[in-house]
Amino acid sequence: MRSSYISGLSGQAFKRGTQLVLMVLALISVTACSSTAARVDTWKGNPEDASQAATLKTPGAIEVMEVNGRTMTNFLMDDLALDYGLLPGENRVVFAYKSIWAKSGVVENGESKVHVYETEPQVVSFKAEPGVTYSFLFEKPKTRAEAEQMVGEFSASVVDSAGNVVASSSAWEPSRTPIPSVETVTVEGVEGDTLELLKAVWATATEEEKKSFLRWAFE
Repeated sequence: MRSSYISGLSGQAFKRGTQLVLMVLALISVTACSSTAARVDTWKGNPEDASQAATLKTPGAIEVMEVNGRTMTNFLMDDLALDYGLLPGENRVVFAYKSIWAKSGVVENGESKVHVYETEPQVVSFKAEPGVTYSFLFEKPKTRAEAEQMVGEFSASVVDSAGNVVASSSAWEPSRTPIPSVETVTVEGVEGDTLELLKAVWATATEEEKKSFLRWAFE
């Protein structure tokens, strides 16, 4: 009877041990996957030089907003380290830096448990060499006070794999595509108010001119 009881315990212990081992292996697998940053290609289609793309590594504190005028996907998970594929040649990257600090003391219901300090958008432009890996270099605040002060003074550099600085960031100022003044545009056979004139101009505009106008209108 005692032997049967001990045997039963041994079987349960073996089963639980096996489950524990499987759980540990699963955790190791997830950790290994999460430690490798996902790669986001910044171009459309299948350009010929995509196979020679460079890589821009970004830590979780850097949020890349736009590359060469193309808006990057906003992922649901904050602080996600990502690699961005860049085609060889000139690249223009718009980004922001975010620093998150836990609040001390009691937090009221509904109140955020963290302090978030985010910079205004920055822009950095550099020539990416085929196959080269680049990364951001910037000072990391040691205290919350430093993080708060950094918001208005932030600047980052992009360095290559050898640590050489290839570019430094500056404040981003969105540009608007200029369009002709309505008053200077004349369309033969059209009379009336500004709306009618705009309709007539739109009908005669090229596809590229229409795209430029829409970019200007919605910026």
